[in-house]
Amino acid sequence: MQRILLASRPEGEPTAANFRLDSATTPVAHAGEVLCEVIWLSLDPYMRGRMDAAASYADPVPIGGVMEGGTVCRVIASQAPGFDPGDIVESRLGWQTHGLATADQLRKLDPTIAPVQTALGILGMPGFTAWIGLTEHAQPKAGECLVVSAATGAVGSVVGQLAKKLGMRVVGVAGGTEKCQYAVDVLGFDACVDHRAHNDARALGEAIAEACPNGVDIYFENVGGKTLQAVVPKMNVGGRIPVCGMISWYNGQAQSDISMSLDTATALPRIWRNILVKRLSVRGYIITDHYARFGEFLREVAPLVKNGELHYRESITEGLEAAPAAFLGLLRGENFGKQLVRVAN
Repeated sequence: MQRILLASRPEGEPTAANFRLDSATTPVAHAGEVLCEVIWLSLDPYMRGRMDAAASYADPVPIGGVMEGGTVCRVIASQAPGFDPGDIVESRLGWQTHGLATADQLRKLDPTIAPVQTALGILGMPGFTAWIGLTEHAQPKAGECLVVSAATGAVGSVVGQLAKKLGMRVVGVAGGTEKCQYAVDVLGFDACVDHRAHNDARALGEAIAEACPNGVDIYFENVGGKTLQAVVPKMNVGGRIPVCGMISWYNGQAQSDISMSLDTATALPRIWRNILVKRLSVRGYIITDHYARFGEFLREVAPLVKNGELHYRESITEGLEAAPAAFLGLLRGENFGKQLVRVAN
């Protein structure tokens, strides 16, 4: 078997040198265990945090440890009731071609609902993150205006589509004209602002204000940076901000380090004042706190995916050895939609 290990902790933006491709003996399933072959590997922004040693909501990957990540696998051998060779399962085996899991670490998939890799995207953690953030933390109402950053990503694209189904005006923020066009033409957003076309938060804020003439009621936060600075002054009284991620800051500082650049530090008093005078609700959330509702999410969203009411897009990289480069591209926004690695056929 092959696996990708964390070779060293990055200082700032990760590089290929922080990863190491390694070979090992394929394990054997013993009582209660299932041996799986990884077919699909999910790459997600949160993995950047796992590379740091800073205290966070989850333990970091140790130096020399297998990089963590969600997977879709084929059962090769089983010593656990309920699983047979050939079953397709979702698990968290990480960046490797094979691995062992116990029954409670596996979720059997039904390939008739949707392609099995959607268990890592729209019908998996990213889709669930979008659904929880919108339904539980954003408190959406028909007729309101929602702005979502990283609008064509695995989370943002689902947030926007579900918000449209609730009768909201939806404005995306994405990088590049192609992504913005996709958000409007395919995902059904009312508008999408290209953050790369605006050099600073002031110019970006003006573009967002034009797309949201009645102000912003919900800002679904995925990126931080200049988009956060641009949107907050446009928020309406009583607005809500679910904080899902902050990818633009992941490479600039350890997650436990609250020191800021001069630009961000200067903006903080303005952001804080808006939170106060506009009585904004800002709610950070971690999806692992919500998995008791995963079944409810699947019952609501899976039929929408199956009948084509919800759209999704995937960026697929071939081969485990290409995972580090794909991950580095993800952090730079080079992917379009959900980033996956096809590890096996």
